[in-house]
Formats: sequence, C-alpha cells, structure tokens
Amino acid sequence: MKLLDEQTKKDIINWDISNWSKALDYWEKNIPLEDKKYKCLELGASCGGLSLWLALNRNKVICSDVQGPHKDARRLHEKYTCGDNIEYAAIDATAIPYENHFDLIVFKSILGGISSNNQDVYKKKTLDEIYKALKPGGILLFAENLQGSFLHTALRKKFGTKNWNYLRLNEIDKIFSEYRSIEYTTVGFLGCLGRTENQRTVLGKIDTVLDKLLPGKYKYIAIGIAVK
Repeated sequence: MKLLDEQTKKDIINWDISNWSKALDYWEKNIPLEDKKYKCLELGASCGGLSLWLALNRNKVICSDVQGPHKDARRLHEKYTCGDNIEYAAIDATAIPYENHFDLIVFKSILGGISSNNQDVYKKKTLDEIYKALKPGGILLFAENLQGSFLHTALRKKFGTKNWNYLRLNEIDKIFSEYRSIEYTTVGFLGCLGRTENQRTVLGKIDTVLDKLLPGKYKYIAIGIAVK
C-alpha cells in the first residue's frame, strides 16, 4: 500500500497516533495485504479505523463491535468511498458466530475491556474464539495495551479506567497457545502520558528513540501477528 498521509493515519488510529500507528508499519512489513481480497473481520471496531485500513487495501471487511460499530464508522468509510468493501455487524468477541471463515482478523485495544475486573479467563476465551473463526493458516493482527511500567500502573490508578485489565507480557504465550506461531514487538512509553494529541505526537517521537533502549516490560503497547 502507498504511504499513508497523516490525516488518513489519524482517521485509522485516532489516539496516540505516533505509537499506535507503528502497528500498521509492523503488519504491512510482515504480511502482504494489498489486493489480496482477504475476507476480514475487525473486532471491537468502535469507529472502524482498522476496517478502513483493510478496505483501503481492497479487502472485504466485517466491521464489528459488541453492540455494533459507532455510527461514525459509516461516515468515516463513506469519506474514503470504500463502503462497498465493508459490512457492519454486532459481534461479541467472546462468542464469534463463525468457524474456519476468515483469512484475517484484526483488533486494537480490546482485551483489557473484555477481561475487566481481573477476569483473565476472557483474554484466552477471546483468542480461542478468534482461532475458531479463522481459516486454517488464517492470520490475526493485534495491537493491545500492556501493563507497562510502574509509572503507567500508578498513573492509571489515579487517572485511568480503573477496571481495565491490562495485558501482561508473561500472559502472551498462554493465551496464544492454540496458534501455530506468534510474533510480536513492544512500543511506546511516554506517548500515552500526553493530555492532547499534539503532546502525544511530541512524546511519541521521543518514544521512537526509547523503543530501542527500553525493555519490553516498560512499554505499553504490544503489536503482533499470530497464525492459526
């Protein structure tokens, strides 16, 4: 796919664009996406940013959330005239009504909400449902909030969503145990601390340097690819 302009990237990612957009770079570097006409599913889509990204690559996408995507998703997709490649559905990620169906499934920042109040069992339940819904050899692309450093933990307790159950690095092998392969990277340290997107952009540029210096346990985003 041609290089995304900043506005398109913003429409796809929406928040802390500097850090979360690294998921697009990672996925595109490792998986051929353009003109594959994959049958795709976005889970927890909200405003449908990743559905837009897949449709811009000329794949067919079901844009879904537990009660259906936000109404802004349709407006976003119409803005880019890619609505013909997108359907909309209400799908619970812990009970996906498909089996051996999708070439590719994608999500961004859903596991912490699904497993809120420390219900860790729902993390693996979600990954097992995705596994079931993928075709043999199908691919999951994911970007998820990590527990991060002691600084992230302290600030989230004071200012964040208190019931959110952040993914821990030592959980990844367990919850992806059904998959044939799993590869991931970690990014982001300061970006989530910005109060405005301009601040997050500046901090995200610093994070690009820190990503090379800090161990994964200090970062707050995991970006990965799992194959059924």
